[in-house]
Amino acid sequence: MRSEAVMQEIKNNSMEVALEALGKGIARCTEKGELHTTTVPGLSLFRRIEPTEPITGMYEPSICLVAQGAKRVLLGDDTYVYDAHHYLITSVHLPTVVQIIEASPDKPYLGLRLKLDLREISQLMADSNLPQPRAQQSSRGMATGEVTLSLLTAFQRLVDLLAEEKDIPILAPVIQREIIYRLLVGDQGARLRQIASAGSQSQQIARAIDWLKTNFTRPLRIDDLAAQASMSSSTFHHHFRSMTALSPLQFQKQLRLQEARRLMLTERLDAATAAFEVGYESPSQFSREYNRLFGAPPLRDIANLRQLAAGARG
Repeated sequence: MRSEAVMQEIKNNSMEVALEALGKGIARCTEKGELHTTTVPGLSLFRRIEPTEPITGMYEPSICLVAQGAKRVLLGDDTYVYDAHHYLITSVHLPTVVQIIEASPDKPYLGLRLKLDLREISQLMADSNLPQPRAQQSSRGMATGEVTLSLLTAFQRLVDLLAEEKDIPILAPVIQREIIYRLLVGDQGARLRQIASAGSQSQQIARAIDWLKTNFTRPLRIDDLAAQASMSSSTFHHHFRSMTALSPLQFQKQLRLQEARRLMLTERLDAATAAFEVGYESPSQFSREYNRLFGAPPLRDIANLRQLAAGARG
C-alpha cells in the first residue's frame, strides 16, 4: 500500500495541475479585458495585473474561486482572505469592501464567480435526500472554505466548456449541479443548507435582506420587518447582525450610499439629487455618511473615480 506521504504528494500534484489548467482557461477568456461575463449562466471570470485599492461593492449569493493571486473582503469588522486553496462562499446579498492583494503582470490575479440560486440548492437537497441541518443560531452569510480537488476539477470542466459553446446548454447545468452538491457536502455545506431550508431563521433573515435590497429607499421600520420574519424585534436584530455583521439600519445605509454613488457616476446626478433619490432627506447627513463610507465627500470621490477610469482607458 502507498504511504500517506506519497498519497498526499499525488493529491498535491493533481491540485496544482488542475489549478494550472483552470488558470489557463481564465487567462484565455480574459485576454481582452479584466472582466468576462461568460455564456455559462451566472459565471464571470476576472483578471487583474496589479493589486487594487479597497472598493465597496455588493456580494450576491455565489462562490468565488481563485486560480492565481489572492483577494481580501471586509464585511463589517470581519476579514476574509481567499486564494488558490480557499474559496469564498456568500449565501445572501452583503455589502462589502473588496481588495485584490496579490497580482502582478507576470502572475496576474485570475478568478471566477458563480452565482448560486437558493431554489436550485433546495431542490438538490430534496433530490439527494441530504439531511436537514440541525437548528442553530444564524451564522455569517459569508465564509471561506478549503478548495478540494473534486470542486476544482468541476470548475475546470465548466470553464473548459467556454471553448465548446454548443455543449453549454446541455453540460453546464449538469456541472453546476455537481458544484452545488460538492458545496453542500463540503465544510461549508451546513451554512448553505441552513439558508435553503424552508422556515429556518436563516432563511427568514435572507428574505428580509432581499426585501431591504429592493426597498432600501423606503423608511425602515424594524418592527414591521421583524413581523415579516415572525420574530420579535430584538431577536430579528440579533439574527440579522449575526448573518450580515451589520445592523438593519447600517445595511440599509450602505445600500443607499452605494446606489447614490452609482447614480452620480453613471447617471451624472448631482449629490443632492442622488441623496433624495436613495431616500435621504438631509443632503448634509448624506455627505457626512458618504464621506465616512468612501473616504471622501461625494464630489471629490466621483471626480477621483472618473480620473481613475480615464487613466485606465488611456
